[in-house]
Amino acid sequence: MKKAILFLSIIIASGLVMVTVYNTLVDAKSWSSDIPASIQAARDYYKHVDPRRFYAFMGPPNLLLSLLTIILFWKDGVSLRLYFGASFLLYAAIVILTFTYFIPRDLILFTWPIQDHLEEIKTAASQWSQMNWVRTLLGFVGVLFSFKGLDTFYKTRGQREGEH
Repeated sequence: MKKAILFLSIIIASGLVMVTVYNTLVDAKSWSSDIPASIQAARDYYKHVDPRRFYAFMGPPNLLLSLLTIILFWKDGVSLRLYFGASFLLYAAIVILTFTYFIPRDLILFTWPIQDHLEEIKTAASQWSQMNWVRTLLGFVGVLFSFKGLDTFYKTRGQREGEH
């Protein structure tokens, strides 16, 4: 059970990292390519749903799985606690960034009147793109810590089985 939780945590976190890469390389470039027309096109595209929902929906479960991993592997060694704890802290930073930094900029980009706030929208688009690389890096490093924890678990398990 605990390995399944760990693998699920790694899968979801890896997926979130790839989505942030896609958002930066495709979506954000598209949004900011020809403001105001590009923002209006993005608004039309996201008329019924937008990226805020995805991150608000997927970020907390990723954090929960990471926390469950720490709890389930707690007795398996201090190094595992450190690796999984580091992942948890990085994922927590991402959730905090999402709610305090990205969602406010999403609101500027996708809800503020364009003509009245053109400069703010341009600034928000630029800030969003630049900071999303930080979010991506945090997620990537979190996944690396999770993989290191997984690797350490299998190595220490193999050593314990070899002793018997």
